[in-house]
Amino acid sequence: MAEQVQRLIEQGTLSDRLLQKYPTPHAVRTDRALYDFVTEAKDRYLRNTPGLSRVAFDSTLHVERRALGLHTRTSQVQGIKLKSRREIRIAAVFREMPVEFLRMIVVHELAHLKELEHNKAFYQLCLHMEPDYHQLEFDLRAYLTWLAATDKPLW
Repeated sequence: MAEQVQRLIEQGTLSDRLLQKYPTPHAVRTDRALYDFVTEAKDRYLRNTPGLSRVAFDSTLHVERRALGLHTRTSQVQGIKLKSRREIRIAAVFREMPVEFLRMIVVHELAHLKELEHNKAFYQLCLHMEPDYHQLEFDLRAYLTWLAATDKPLW
């Protein structure tokens, strides 16, 4: 598959195919809007999981190092209570992408709330939340390969 993507880049047709399939970027630009977007998906598919303390775009996550998103859990003792914080950070490059790509990475990070490892149950949960998960992941990786080769964002 990587050879096919590379061939499409060399032919100059990958960008046209991606733009035809995903013509416009989403409107989620702020951390607050991202929090609402993620919370809506969590409430729809993972109602019984604890809430999120923070959701934000993060400019320190680098897609070249394969860090598209990050989920963290921390626990603190406050008096006699144990308080848990859950955070999701999404690479800032997702501010300028189609909603389908943003939804795919959000689904991925939400699935980590229930399944820590990338195992069969994890991917089944991703597919439950986003039936086109695998195709979206492939298209996103193709776009990121094109972006690394050309350094020209499409959206």
